[in-house]
Amino acid sequence: MPKYRIGDDVTWNSEAGHVSGTIIKVHVNDFAFKGYNHHATPDEPQYEIKSSRTDHVAAHKENALFRKG
Repeated sequence: MPKYRIGDDVTWNSEAGHVSGTIIKVHVNDFAFKGYNHHATPDEPQYEIKSSRTDHVAAHKENALFRKG
């Protein structure tokens, strides 16, 4: 069961420091993203997150994310 839902605000660490954004998709099955196959299951979902500062969209596993606020 995914911990986060579409619309949740989260933060994560990147090479540039802490980044924040909003979850726009929750994946519970394998999916293609930016030319790579990502693995996801209902027990280990992955999330697509749109940065709050740019239009950049990133995909991350649940354990890389923290609820904002």
